[in-house]
Amino acid sequence: MPTVFNKGGDDAVQSGGDVMIDESRAARRPGRRGPDVRCRAGARARGGTGAPAVPEAPAVQAGLDVTVVRERSDAVVAEVVGEIDLHTADVLRARLIKLHGGGPRRIVVDFAGVPFCDATGLGALVAAHNQISAEGGEIHLARVRPAQLRLLRITGLHRLFTVHADIAGALSAAGSSA
Repeated sequence: MPTVFNKGGDDAVQSGGDVMIDESRAARRPGRRGPDVRCRAGARARGGTGAPAVPEAPAVQAGLDVTVVRERSDAVVAEVVGEIDLHTADVLRARLIKLHGGGPRRIVVDFAGVPFCDATGLGALVAAHNQISAEGGEIHLARVRPAQLRLLRITGLHRLFTVHADIAGALSAAGSSA
């Protein structure tokens, strides 16, 4: 039977015809960190006082303003200012639904003041659209920034929402005079 020594040269292992190497730990690739080195963002410090390893930034809740800037008999222009994300998406959805409940059939949403809109914001727009369209209304988007327009195109939502370059175009398409 062959005798094979492990990397350390200490322990020989013999096996009936099969050669085995007895290693107590798995080999690591060179340059790769071991399992004891991990990203610990937000984790407690080891053996310490229980304080976070990384100090937490103060919570800043950005607001979202949805303001009616123009009203017509069957249309309303709502100016949206602020970021639309997890913290503000419900505000947008609720405000658009409330605006439609107040009478106008069409809502033109002015996106010029929206520097950021994530998937939650898109979900809020879709939820508002679904409820408003079920009640015979519609949502038009105007002055959408290139980043949000790209997001609408990637997700296919540009087919759900009518997107206009300006407010006047949105109002004339909605059947109202500018």
